[in-house]
Amino acid sequence: MAIPVINAFINFSTGPAFAQAMILDQGLLDTNILADSVAVIVDVSDQVNSISTSRGRNAQADQFQTGSLSLRIVDQNGDFNSQNVNSPYFSLLTPMRKVQITATYGAVTYPIFMGYITSYTTTTPQNASDVVYTTIEAVDAFRLAQNAQIATVSGTSAGQLSGARINNLLDAIAWPSSMRSISQGLTTVQADPATQRTGLSAMQVIETSEYGALYVDASGSFIFLDRSVTASSVAATATVFNDNGSDISYSNAVWILNDVLVYNQANVTRTGGSVQTAIDQASIDKYFLHSYNQQNLLMQTDAVALEYAQAYVASRAETTVRCDAITLDLYTANYNSGIIAALSLDYFDPVTITTTQPGSSTLTKTLQVFGVGMSITPNSWRVTFTTLEPIIDAFILDSALYGILDTNVLSY
Repeated sequence: MAIPVINAFINFSTGPAFAQAMILDQGLLDTNILADSVAVIVDVSDQVNSISTSRGRNAQADQFQTGSLSLRIVDQNGDFNSQNVNSPYFSLLTPMRKVQITATYGAVTYPIFMGYITSYTTTTPQNASDVVYTTIEAVDAFRLAQNAQIATVSGTSAGQLSGARINNLLDAIAWPSSMRSISQGLTTVQADPATQRTGLSAMQVIETSEYGALYVDASGSFIFLDRSVTASSVAATATVFNDNGSDISYSNAVWILNDVLVYNQANVTRTGGSVQTAIDQASIDKYFLHSYNQQNLLMQTDAVALEYAQAYVASRAETTVRCDAITLDLYTANYNSGIIAALSLDYFDPVTITTTQPGSSTLTKTLQVFGVGMSITPNSWRVTFTTLEPIIDAFILDSALYGILDTNVLSY
């Protein structure tokens, strides 16, 4: 049975970029990093005992979260003992060094996680003959942006599109242009407030003002998508999962019907503006009041703030059963299509999930991937996708922009 090959690398050089450092006349331009000496990049793939990764969007906070990695390696030589002068990594073992996990399958290498080490924890058994492990914990670039304090941001002005502002904010924290993919944006924003805050919080205000998405991908790059992407439909070709022997099989599906994501009143306020409120009375009558509040956003006009509130309520006033998560077992026999799906699916990719139920019934839903978690050991490889409805439906957004939302949505 063919399974993916895991690749684990640690880069002990400084800076956010992971590529091999380049000495003049010895490297590839546009591929390597110009440096005075070659970076120390270590392949620890053959020492890996287990890997656990988590990346995704918090549905209730309506934002992507910091990704995390736990990498446990066999350390019988004391290589990761920071006081071991005989270690090949002596003097290099410090926090914030880079770590990258990929998987190779069918001659294709897929990114799984790229981030920055926060700790090394060594477990030393009482019996010297037992295995010694070092567990490396790491986080993605969201943590770096959260640690960076900013105030005045150069290049910003009123009337900028949201994507240009995100680029200004990434420049302010000295983030490499080669490690970002930024949509132009559709919302024009106010001048930067020049207040003391973190780089991450400043970008997330722009993300919300745009009704977009900001996250770090599996390759370690900042991604900003405007609402032309986040207001996408799941009508696109979906990867299909089924438990009846057709399509791609899975080992577990979690179906849920609740009111956690119901919002039937939205109060949205831009800096310098007045509160813009939208409600859905039918939803309030059915589910009681569920309020959503956003303040100090940076769209330029109250009209745009009102469109945001209307679109938010219209897309969340109702609830239906949904599949919260599915798990794929990559050690399943003859699982080629499942392995490719497990390694290639990422945020906003549509999936259709069907689960057989008692009474000759089924549960079926087409959703989007909004979270990826992996648990890998020498004898198992499980991938869990968390799924959600689109952030906002394209028809709902267009209706808000052109003032043709259902009359149940009222604004004040």
